[in-house]
Amino acid sequence: MAKTQLNVRVDEATAEAARARARQRGMSVNRDIEDLVRKDTGEVGHTFVEAAADFMKQYQSAFAEELDREHPSR
Repeated sequence: MAKTQLNVRVDEATAEAARARARQRGMSVNRDIEDLVRKDTGEVGHTFVEAAADFMKQYQSAFAEELDREHPSR
């Protein structure tokens, strides 16, 4: 995937917080911010929801059987 450069101005405290966070995570500030934006825009959450939906479809009958055993009046 091609990369595009962005220039962002932040105050020194924010810049230092970004550097410290990236250092703690063992990655560059660029990569850390890229990850944060992806998470914020829902890319990771969307992937999780899709995987959960696939899982539920795959095991739907097993869940239904278990619920019927626990609540026969359903």
